Amino acid sequence: MAAYDATAVSGAGQAGHDLRRRNVAQGGSNGNITHSPAEIDDKKSQQPSRVHQQQSILSILDEYEFIIAPLIFTILSFFTRMYKIGLSPIVTWDEAHFGKFGSHYLKREFYFDVHPPLGKMLVGLSGYLAGYNGSFEFKSGETYPEDVNYTFMRLFNSTFGALCVPLAYYTARELNFRRPAAWLVTAMVLFENSYATISRFILLDSMLLFFTFTTVLCWARFHRLQKESFSPEWFIWLFLTGISIGCVCSVKWVGLFCTALVGFYTIEDLWNKFGDLEMPKVEYAQHLVARVVGLIMLPLLVYAFSFYLHFLVLENSGPGDAQMSSLFQANLKGTEVGKDSPLEIAYGSRATLKNMGYGGGLLHSHVQTYPEGSGQQQVTCYHHKDANNDWFFYPNRNQPGFNSEGPLDFVSDKAVIRLIHSQTGRNLHSHQVSAPVTKADYEVSSYGNTTIGDEKDHWTVEVVSDAASNDRSKIRTLTTSFRLKHTSLGCYLRAGNVNLPQWGFKQIEVTCTKVNKPRDVYTHWNVESHWNERLPAGDPGSYRSPFIRDFLHLNVAMMTSNNALVPDPDKQDDLASQFWQWPILHVGLRMCGWDEHIVKYFLLGNPMVYWGSALSLGAFGLLVAWYLVRWQRGYDELKQSDIDQIHYSGLYPVVGWLLHYLPFVAMARVTYVHHYYPALYFAILTTGFVVDWVTRPLARKNKIVEWAVYGVLYLAIVGLFVLFRAIVFGMVGDNKQWRHLKWFDTWRITD
Repeated sequence: MAAYDATAVSGAGQAGHDLRRRNVAQGGSNGNITHSPAEIDDKKSQQPSRVHQQQSILSILDEYEFIIAPLIFTILSFFTRMYKIGLSPIVTWDEAHFGKFGSHYLKREFYFDVHPPLGKMLVGLSGYLAGYNGSFEFKSGETYPEDVNYTFMRLFNSTFGALCVPLAYYTARELNFRRPAAWLVTAMVLFENSYATISRFILLDSMLLFFTFTTVLCWARFHRLQKESFSPEWFIWLFLTGISIGCVCSVKWVGLFCTALVGFYTIEDLWNKFGDLEMPKVEYAQHLVARVVGLIMLPLLVYAFSFYLHFLVLENSGPGDAQMSSLFQANLKGTEVGKDSPLEIAYGSRATLKNMGYGGGLLHSHVQTYPEGSGQQQVTCYHHKDANNDWFFYPNRNQPGFNSEGPLDFVSDKAVIRLIHSQTGRNLHSHQVSAPVTKADYEVSSYGNTTIGDEKDHWTVEVVSDAASNDRSKIRTLTTSFRLKHTSLGCYLRAGNVNLPQWGFKQIEVTCTKVNKPRDVYTHWNVESHWNERLPAGDPGSYRSPFIRDFLHLNVAMMTSNNALVPDPDKQDDLASQFWQWPILHVGLRMCGWDEHIVKYFLLGNPMVYWGSALSLGAFGLLVAWYLVRWQRGYDELKQSDIDQIHYSGLYPVVGWLLHYLPFVAMARVTYVHHYYPALYFAILTTGFVVDWVTRPLARKNKIVEWAVYGVLYLAIVGLFVLFRAIVFGMVGDNKQWRHLKWFDTWRITD
């Protein structure tokens, strides 16, 4: 009986019998062929096998999604950024600037620009790798010659834009977004038309975005490792965050906003640790030191190193020399500064006077007069070589007149002199009239001539230091630092970093300050170039200025020039836009001419990305307000993990958006649509958080509905990118054929 039962349970006896009659067909009562139970069982056994294989494939895809998905996204990203990248053979938009800066690196000529050097050095590297020799001038709208491989240079730049896509994916994962939301964030970056367009040209924006993305990713990863403090991986991501901060600031100063985001996080993190009474003081000190080294000192070193390379490569004299100190210029190859200049200054010498303040220019005058105040001839500081920078050293009016044939008389410390403008013959002059901008100071003007004038043309030389000698009795070219004190008024000649209005050509205001601060470098001057046929040539250029001084000098000059980039009320800039227009996609930007024979590009975002991200910023505010109200009413529905998710994955992207957006609200300088692109990324991350949070209940109830919601969003983003693809890949022919893309009059896609 037992044997029978065992056979019945296992089915062995029946199986053996059925196997013997497996291929025998039998007729049923209705005459149809029927299958044996064994055949039916065999088919049933094959179905689970197929299901198992399908499940195995899905499980593999699921397990390696973190590799497969970003790989697919990256391939698509390279396509969207590089397809038809060489279609337009003309210098497009700001390629005229940054391509030219790249040329200076290849020719090793010193130049000046308002942006830090890292991005432009990378442009120069792309030209070097492309075999370009730096001879092309990159004039706007000009056709590239055959010997300039502009396609390769654009491909090099577009690589940075393409790599932003996988960075966005991994950032979304580190922010603990679920898979559909991570894909949504990645798709919004991938199919954002403006990102794809601006990455296709020789510009700095793709590099700025790339290092912004790396900074956010490194910060997010570092935050996830808080429970593994001082582990090797923790240190790696801390230092990578610092390096990314240094790089993003070395491309454009907009990177400082990203630095501020990490700074706020660090302050909050240290404050929380300070409140942890169980944490030993030594451990807290270690946290503090690690962050000072990794997030302050390391970024500063990266930033400074980019300038060190900048100075190292640009060893030849170039168009930006005048922005730097005289000693720096004197050590450039091919410079005229200090070349064959007599060493000591004598009466009758013609010279240029350089302000030694950071970003200082050359003392300058021109025939234009002040529109208010004295109405006399303007005196300014100018950063470019010009005959109007030349001045003669003359004795004061109480001394015998200057005799060019008489014995040489050298200018010494405490000497009372006159400075006469070489082009107009007028005296450097000051009087009790308020300066045009800095009202607390006296105005400085050019007045009279060699015979007409008064004691207000007199200036007393006060030597501050000399880089080459301890003898302060004489004024020496390049090396002597001195101040000019107005003999009658007791004020000091000063050139700060204040720009005159348009009537002064935005040049630096020169004043006579009543405040006597001997260490105020903006009251320090030196002789830069010196001409006197009666004196032998010297070699004053054998002294070098220290790197740290050159580094600070150039950064202040960049800041001064950047502040001068304000809208001109007398001119209309059709490309400029205002901050409020950016989040709502109110305007775009024509990147080139709009003639039929030109390949046209229009800088405009994906409407779904822009409008969706703008709405998400508001939705996040409502979401936080909702939970605050419910919390106040006693509801305790959020776990600590939920609060942390809202805090770090939702609030910090919003703070990042505010930091990158609000400065342009208060900024006086001229602005364009591409200034919003770093802020847009943080709005996209906010969108990912909001959609992820709102759809979480759907994930628990009905996965199909959740994926349907995401599917609609994916299709809308991709569909609008495809609809507007022509503005990315280039519009050839009559622009009127794209009038269907002109949804608003401010979208100037067609005339």
